Amino acid sequence: MTPYKRLLAYEGWANHEAAEALLCAANPVTRVVRIMAHIVGASWLWYSRVVSQLSPMPVWPELPPEDLHASIDAVQRSWEALIESLTPEQLNKRIEYVNSKGEPWTSTVEEILTHLFMHSAYHRGQIALLLRMDNQEPAYTDYIHAVRQKLI
Repeated sequence: MTPYKRLLAYEGWANHEAAEALLCAANPVTRVVRIMAHIVGASWLWYSRVVSQLSPMPVWPELPPEDLHASIDAVQRSWEALIESLTPEQLNKRIEYVNSKGEPWTSTVEEILTHLFMHSAYHRGQIALLLRMDNQEPAYTDYIHAVRQKLI
């Protein structure tokens, strides 16, 4: 398994774990659900930039907790197909886009993939903290845990 395939497998597993923690939480605060939905929306945005398409959802979508798993699966399948088709040379392809502030930028596919994984981990950490502050149990989404348990 290439490093990007493995990281994407972790991404999908960890996002599902975090979504499940929200479903198991007693009345999770809106902010927590919104952050999880943002992980999905941002993933679609970056995918869409790489493939030069419009994103199927906003970067901060309104997704109810019960729709999170299906939304995670949909974007995960799209990324899996893309990563499967990428050659090492294509990782260096430069993608031009405009960010949410209207600023033009250029990043390589490799930079975008790295950002995608770090961005999601950052927000899953926020979700875990907010759930704990609300006396709820967050998901255990450490990468090494997934590897040790052969979850990815």
